[in-house]
Amino acid sequence: MAQKPLRLLACGDVEGKFDILFNRVRAIQKKSGNFDLLLCVGNFFGSTPDAEWEEYKTGIKKAPIQTYVLGANNQETVKYFQDADGCELAENITYLGRKGIFTGSSGLQIVYLSGTESLNEPVPGYNFSPKDVSSLRTMLCTTSQFKGVDILLTSPWPKYVGNFGNSSGEVDTKKCGSALVSSLAMGLKPRYHFAALEKTYYERLPYRNHIVLQENAQHATRFIALANVGNPEKKKYLYAFSIVPMKLMDAAELVKQPPDVTENPYRKSGQEASIGKQIPAPVEESACQFFFDLNEKRGRKRSSTGRDNKSSPHPKQPRKPPQPPGPCWFCLASPEVEKHLVVNIGTHCYLALAKGGLSDDHVLILPIGHYQSVVELSAEVVEEVEKYKATLRRFFKSRGKRCVVFERNYKSHHLQLQIAQPGTAYFYVELDTGEKLFHRIKKNFPLQFGREVLASEAILNIPGKSDWRQCQISKEDEETLARRFRKDFEPYDFTLDD
Repeated sequence: MAQKPLRLLACGDVEGKFDILFNRVRAIQKKSGNFDLLLCVGNFFGSTPDAEWEEYKTGIKKAPIQTYVLGANNQETVKYFQDADGCELAENITYLGRKGIFTGSSGLQIVYLSGTESLNEPVPGYNFSPKDVSSLRTMLCTTSQFKGVDILLTSPWPKYVGNFGNSSGEVDTKKCGSALVSSLAMGLKPRYHFAALEKTYYERLPYRNHIVLQENAQHATRFIALANVGNPEKKKYLYAFSIVPMKLMDAAELVKQPPDVTENPYRKSGQEASIGKQIPAPVEESACQFFFDLNEKRGRKRSSTGRDNKSSPHPKQPRKPPQPPGPCWFCLASPEVEKHLVVNIGTHCYLALAKGGLSDDHVLILPIGHYQSVVELSAEVVEEVEKYKATLRRFFKSRGKRCVVFERNYKSHHLQLQIAQPGTAYFYVELDTGEKLFHRIKKNFPLQFGREVLASEAILNIPGKSDWRQCQISKEDEETLARRFRKDFEPYDFTLDD
């Protein structure tokens, strides 16, 4: 049975004209039937008085459809978006957040990036930076199974989007728009990309995401820029479309090319510079501390690169990794860390046995620097995290075991990837079959949820170990387990390759 398509509406700058928008939506639904979602890009709030908004905020009026909006593009409207992680603004109206991924119950995947481009750090609440874009790309594009996303929502147009395409009217896409958004669109390969801010409507011809005769066929991308609500020129500000989530589509159907498809506007062509060269690379943090060797040669220092510090009398001093604002049990340089549980140290990450583990080989992957979640990691750190995960899967498989990776970014100050993996609270699970589960936490969430599920009778059948505090053993026993794990893991230790 074919999957029933979702019916969606996309809207440009609302600019506080809520009644005009929602009355128009009601008229459309009365004529054409109900839609599932309304997605708003550009300026949702305007410079108009708040009286109209107050009626929606207090419940006097209600949006006729579940509406998701992007955040502020200027200082004036930052006040409406108090929670950077996203929140409900009024009944049926939800702010998605500064950046992130929204996955519906249908499997529809929407990536969103609020604000306008800024190349300076730190960025104010109405801008995004190269680091924000890099983290979104890293979050999605590092897996070999990644094919693209269903929808990308940004407020600015992507720079150069008009290359190889139909005319964009008065908007010069070589000068207007964001090069960072172009980079994001190039990496994420959205099937639909919506933007606004230019007060005009532009539906670009669909473009390819592959190189003909050199790469396997991939789906096409449709870029649609929408005008402002209630504009006197009657330019299109609402766009209706139907979509079946990519993950539910037949592969051959997904990659069918429209007859009017063009080349990718962001790809290098002829003498033009590639889009990647237009994007300033985010500064990567690197480690600078020295740590004890985990082999028997305890008298020698080893740098965090894994090499002996002998070759250069004046070694380059890299910058320190992010530091915690206060005491942290997981920062390797912190006095709070129980270093006898550390079983392996890489360049950017380390492995440690879990305190009160579910099993003798329950380990944590932790960044050496202070990061709260995977979303905040630099590209180098993410690469090493992935390397540790792949290595641990091989290690456990060789011992006839399976592993589960999970991360809870909720009331947690330091990233802990547990093997037993734009500030949104979430719970993430990765199975050794390749399946990934993501849950966005909006309110209260059990802090030991992952552990409780694994300890349940349905999985490990050790319900008595659901609370780590009930599983603590002596320091001597912990040291014994750590020595055993180091010895068993040594044949798989990629940090010794240098």
